[in-house]
Amino acid sequence: MLMFKKVLIGAVGTVVLSTLVFGRDAISYLKTAGSSARDAIKAEVPIEFEIQRARDMVANLIPDIRKCMHVIAEEEVSVEQLNQEIAAAEGNLNKQKEEILALRKHVDSGKSTYQYASRSYSANEVKRDLALRFERFKTAESTIASKRQILTAREKSVTAAREKLEGMIASKRSLEVQIENLDARMKTIQAAQTASSVQLDDSQLARAKKLIGDLNKQMDVAQKMLDADGKFVGLIPVDTTTNIVPEDLSRQIDEYFGKDKDAEPAAQAGDKSVADRGSL
Repeated sequence: MLMFKKVLIGAVGTVVLSTLVFGRDAISYLKTAGSSARDAIKAEVPIEFEIQRARDMVANLIPDIRKCMHVIAEEEVSVEQLNQEIAAAEGNLNKQKEEILALRKHVDSGKSTYQYASRSYSANEVKRDLALRFERFKTAESTIASKRQILTAREKSVTAAREKLEGMIASKRSLEVQIENLDARMKTIQAAQTASSVQLDDSQLARAKKLIGDLNKQMDVAQKMLDADGKFVGLIPVDTTTNIVPEDLSRQIDEYFGKDKDAEPAAQAGDKSVADRGSL
């Protein structure tokens, strides 16, 4: 109660202050402010919430549709019962007509008395009975005509109710399709907004490329250092025997460098002079 009083006092104070500031235009300012506030609040409502609210509103049509179906069912039962009543009344009316025509023939015969079911009736009694039957026949005939009019009206009512039901169902389906289209459009727009908001940082990309290049360079340097130390990476380790002199080493040297044919006679002459000096 105390809180309500505070709110009421605050509202009254706002109205009084607005009147003092804006004068006669205070009401107009308050209405404009209220309208702007409503628009601002509505603008802040997520579109997903609004679409779900539309779905709920369409779903709330189901009770009205069921109510319309119930009314149609009741009218159809009434029409069926009325048809049965009219059929029974017409059968009874035909029977009354046959009895009336039979009595009329008896009256036209000119007898003074008539025998019916073991009882005797005077001609006046038969005429009064005939007149009464004829009046009842006309009343029954008029009643049947009225019932036929009622039947026609109810049949039209059922037809109109069916058309209304079909229209409500068609409208509901159309609204459901429109809501699904709105949901699809919303998701498409959200996807486009997400894609446009994602921007690649070129500087970050450049730094990442530089780092990868530096790492590759460091690994290449490490590889070279291992090769320089005789630790060849990637080669199959084979144990071989070293420091073995081939038997045909001289021949291999001659073949590799080629043998000087012109120097061969000079070498032989030199050998001969050396031999002669030795003999002296």
